[in-house]
Amino acid sequence: MTSATRVTPRQRDDRLAVLSEVEHRVLWLSTAIIDHANRVRPNPTGLKVGGHQASGASMVTIMTALWFEHLRAIDRVSVKPHASPVLHAINYLLGALDERYLTTLRAFGGLQSYPSRSKDPDPVDYSTGSVGIGATAPVWAALARRYVESKAAAGTPVAARGRQYSLLGDAELDEGACWEAILDPMVGELGEVVWIVDLNRQSLDRVVPNIGAARLRGMFDAAGWQVLTVKYGRLLHELFARPGGAALRRRIDEMPNPEYQRLLRCAPAQLRERLPGAGEGAAEIARLVADLDDATLYAAIRNLGGHDLDAVGEALDAIDDNRPTVIFAYTVKGFGLATEGHPQNHSSLLSAAQLTQLAERVGMSTEAPWARFAPDSAPGRLCARVASRLRRGPVTLAPPPVLPSDIGRTPSGTTTTQAALGRTLLDLTRQVPEAARRVVTLCPDVSSSTNLGGWVNKVGVWSAAERRDWFADDPETILHWRERPAGQHLQLGIAETNLVGLLGELGATWSRWGQPLLPIGVLYDPFVTRALEPWSFGIYAGGQSILVGTPSGVSLAPEGGAHQSIITPSVGLEQPGCVSYEPAFAIDVEWTLLASLARLGRPDGRSAYLRLSTRPVDQTMAAVPADPAARERRRRQVVAGAYPLVRSSASPAVAIAAMGAVLPEALAAAERLTALGVPADVVCVTSPGLLFDAVQARAGRGPKESWILDAAFPARRAVPLITVLDGHPHTLAFLTGINQVAGTHLGVSRFGQSGDLDQVYRHHGLDTDSIVRAGLDLIG
Repeated sequence: MTSATRVTPRQRDDRLAVLSEVEHRVLWLSTAIIDHANRVRPNPTGLKVGGHQASGASMVTIMTALWFEHLRAIDRVSVKPHASPVLHAINYLLGALDERYLTTLRAFGGLQSYPSRSKDPDPVDYSTGSVGIGATAPVWAALARRYVESKAAAGTPVAARGRQYSLLGDAELDEGACWEAILDPMVGELGEVVWIVDLNRQSLDRVVPNIGAARLRGMFDAAGWQVLTVKYGRLLHELFARPGGAALRRRIDEMPNPEYQRLLRCAPAQLRERLPGAGEGAAEIARLVADLDDATLYAAIRNLGGHDLDAVGEALDAIDDNRPTVIFAYTVKGFGLATEGHPQNHSSLLSAAQLTQLAERVGMSTEAPWARFAPDSAPGRLCARVASRLRRGPVTLAPPPVLPSDIGRTPSGTTTTQAALGRTLLDLTRQVPEAARRVVTLCPDVSSSTNLGGWVNKVGVWSAAERRDWFADDPETILHWRERPAGQHLQLGIAETNLVGLLGELGATWSRWGQPLLPIGVLYDPFVTRALEPWSFGIYAGGQSILVGTPSGVSLAPEGGAHQSIITPSVGLEQPGCVSYEPAFAIDVEWTLLASLARLGRPDGRSAYLRLSTRPVDQTMAAVPADPAARERRRRQVVAGAYPLVRSSASPAVAIAAMGAVLPEALAAAERLTALGVPADVVCVTSPGLLFDAVQARAGRGPKESWILDAAFPARRAVPLITVLDGHPHTLAFLTGINQVAGTHLGVSRFGQSGDLDQVYRHHGLDTDSIVRAGLDLIG
């Protein structure tokens, strides 16, 4: 409902009365959901269940106004983690959540602790819980939706451009992820983005002494956002208009936040004493409050804008859809509860007596806590109308593009796995243009240094509107920056969190709007760990994408320890919903990339992480079989996690399992060991994670197949094993358990040095000599 439809004071009061009934029911249900989980449901282990009654209560008015008057089916909302029971209460009143789930908060298979798009049984637009990431997700979803819209063929339906709301607490603005997103130049063009900040000025442990609301408003304003403030409710505005009201407003505006929060815990008699203060205007304020009855005075001090349904509604009506908007809504943490305003109320629970008092105040009963409104009542009819308005049709999923498993080219000469990425993408544009059109690449300002230059020149840079390339006629310009809606590369600033946030949302377009994309994010491998948490959360929320880390390891030698990566090889071993690959040769890059792309944009899909190198390697070492059947056999093994590269003609005395850039050293060591009378096999590992899945499957602990273990590590050739990689040696250490053999594990476990490749490999024990010594030591 917009302000234009609010006709008479009587109609306004009737509307607010009905909305207030809904607001009270939402407060009750969200509080009772947490109470039941902690006090009613049996808890044989005694482990704390938890919940956040106060944090949810501060959002009740905002969410009631948004859902029951302003939200449309085309809009999407990210709800702050601790307000999840409020979301479930609203969904329940709208008929989108079965009553049986109200008693299952934080129970196995029940309502999740924080909103989960993939696990909760009711409608949840965004998974939140990792602070800062859920808040920014709608920003990247808005950009992803615009990208999908620009690619839609004529007549192809695309979801309308609804608003993307983020409901977040003020403490969440401490997270750097929020400011990285706000400052990205593309975000300033997203008028559908609306953030509503629950400004309750409390954190988990305390009242925040200097919340700096004016500073926060200035920062958003400087970034080009529309800034709206909802500070006071109707009662306070009426008092401000009385004699002494200007002094009262000045007093509240200027008092320190902890002092204001303390007033919330005062009885009326204490308020009369403390509120006037001792400064200028104190006498005027004292006279004003002397004329107020206790109930009015008590209500006035907590009459903030975030708890005034009309004030919140007016702010929502004032949104400018031509630029992003932030609404600062002043609230009281725990509003409406006995714990409101208490500095330690973050995880506190109402006592049984306090819950009973709340039930009596809102017209509910602890004996029948889950009552909905009668269908023929005014609130019941409102719920029915809203449920109809917000009902969404099913998403029709367009089929994912058909991808080849093998382009058919056999790389020759000397090249790097990093260069092979760009070459494979270009090959896709020629071999399967329909599939290639679904590919979208992202970089944090490192396109040229990660070998995406050829791809960017071919497909162009995506922009909502075409921009002139002022260097198009410069003959010395190699990377052509043509920005237009037809482009397929998105370039963000140097902020890895933004990169993977957008990557996750581009990877979720198949489930949001039925349009699968094939998103690939490329960044320096040392910074994968910086991006890992938001990327992992994106996978949890259903985003399917490919993350490419390059250059990797100490193999970038001259750049030294500052840019080396050590722990990233085990990322895919440990990250749910993700397959990791570290190819050694260009053909391995092609096959693993194609396999990874084929897993995207589908209900059973998985993300992938590729770790690539800038080390030039002679591609003839890959010994790709010429026979078509043998080639396909090799390809299947590469994609499954490992393949035998060298089988000694005699029974082996030792085996070397190597991964990635160090394959040349492994092959050279095997040759020297064999010359010393120690026949050696070499196995090229492409995915430790898939091999570990196979080990678990062989033991009956997983659904995967285990055939790759027999292909790469057959029991008949079980011998002592050396593992070697440009990363932490623990990544491959489990391989000795396949056939229960002795092993030595070589890798990198300390910060490196600058130098040429031979020097750096010797420093870390990755050189051929070190592998040979390890083999001789293993067999005594």
